[in-house]
Order: sequence, then C-alpha cells, then structure tokens
Amino acid sequence: MGLPTESIQTGVSAIIVNYNAGSFLADCIARVLPQVDEVVVVDNDSQDDSLELLESVLANSNSIKILKNIKNIGFSAACNIGIKNCQAPNLLFLNPDCLLDKNAVLALKDVLSSDPIVGMAGGLLMNPDGSEQPGGRRAVPTPWRSFVRAFGLARFAGRWPRLFFDFHLHEQPLPALSIEVEAISGACMLVKREAMENVGLWDEGYFLHCEDLDWCMRFRQKEWRVMFVPDAKMFHLHGICSRNRKLFVEWHKHKGMMRFYRKFFRHQYPGVLMWLVAAGVWLRFGIVCSTCAGQSILKGLGFVRD
Repeated sequence: MGLPTESIQTGVSAIIVNYNAGSFLADCIARVLPQVDEVVVVDNDSQDDSLELLESVLANSNSIKILKNIKNIGFSAACNIGIKNCQAPNLLFLNPDCLLDKNAVLALKDVLSSDPIVGMAGGLLMNPDGSEQPGGRRAVPTPWRSFVRAFGLARFAGRWPRLFFDFHLHEQPLPALSIEVEAISGACMLVKREAMENVGLWDEGYFLHCEDLDWCMRFRQKEWRVMFVPDAKMFHLHGICSRNRKLFVEWHKHKGMMRFYRKFFRHQYPGVLMWLVAAGVWLRFGIVCSTCAGQSILKGLGFVRD
C-alpha cells in the first residue's frame, strides 16, 4: 500500500528517529502522515531494510524527508537534527513503533492550543491488547520514588500516600479529560516550538533513555505545562528498535538515570546520599545483566524461546 502523497495543513511537523525499525517505520508513517504537514525521518545508521521498505512505498510524496546519519548519534542528537530541518510551529516527536489513531494528532493539538502556557502534550500509549502502558503519564521518578517502586513500598501508599507514592500513573483510573502531569513519554510528544525555543533543545548528553524526563523537567522549570491527553490514542509496540540490544540499551538507560539524578537532584541528595543513589542504580544494572545472561543461557539450552 502506498503512502499518501499530500497531507492537510495542520501546523505540525513529525520527527521520527529511526534505528532498525524494519517495516514498522513505514506503518508508523502511513498512520501519521495524513495528520501532519510533513514527516522528517532521522536515521541513525540503520543496518536493516527499514529505509528501503519506506522508500518503496513513498510514491511521489513531497511530505517526507529522510536524513541519514553516518553513525548512531543517539536519540536526543537525532531529534535536534530533525528540529533544525522542519518549519512548523508544532513539533511531533514520534517513535517508529507507534501506530496512531486517525485523530490522535488533532486531539494533542487541541490541548496544546487550549492554553498559552501548555508547552507539550502526550497521548495514551497502549499495548497490542488495548491496555495502557506505563510511561504515557507519570510522575518524575525521583531517587526516593524509584527506591519505593524497586522495593515494593508503594503498597503502603494507602496509608502514607505522600511518602510512598508510585510514579507510574497508569495504574490509576484513566482520566476522562486531559490532565496536567509531571512527565510524558518521548515515544509521542507534541511540543510548541515557542516553548522549545524558551526551554532549549534536547540534552545530547543522553544517548538513549531519560532524555524525555529531562525535557519535561526543564519545561516545568520554565513554567510550561505538560499535559496527558487520553483521547490521543496509539498502539506502542515497545522495544522494536532495541529488541536485539538489551544490554546496550540497559547500559544507556542506567547511565541516563545517573545523569538525570545528578542534574536535577544533586542538591537534595548531597555527598554520601548521591553515592548511595549511584550504588543503587549500578546494583540494579548488575542484576539486569545477570538476568539477561541467565536468559541467554537458558535460550541456548532450548528452555526459553524468543
């Protein structure tokens, strides 16, 4: 099936960072292109056939621009390249493993334009079975909140909600209307260019993971509101681009966590407390590595299938 050759004028440019997304890239663009003015694909030196598959269905579309990096420069840096190569007043950052409903961008844009101080909006990320994924709406995972979740202390939230609050809001009832939240997911994020110019670009010190939390924190520090829009629905086929690089992804995830904590919480966790936070982060990474290694051994023995 060919992609649409033209889109309506929406005032939205979509920026998609691709890395080995396979056929999902073309599927993602087929869903989003009718809802935006243009799609800018920034490819981080993919080694699969994702670009070839996309180009085979481009037809004569003038609404898709493909920018090819000669190496994988990370998500944030690729997003910043996309920003510099599009013109719309609203920027949609979208993962190639997201399949948007037909009115998702409109729902996000309506909320973004509803108030001058709304700076970004994110939608409802769903699993293939329709259940809500974590990440689409969340509180900032401070070191304490991460400790609470890691050790299952959120079960005490009923008695001491302020102390044992769980940052994953998807376990709460889905709101009927848009609500302000502390953070949304970089998998789908509609941003006002005006707000971005006030806050600054993505922090390229992050290679993969936590850069979206960083941006949400910086938007809120500049007093821009971050909104969750339940009517903007999409299926998020999480992990498509990283399915064969688990340890690589985990390394950068934990490295990103440390950058995030030091950048925003050093004043709350000075000295030995930050050392304890770092020890906890890297202990968690060691446990994840051990688990991955164990699964690889079991897979090699035929006890675990992909």
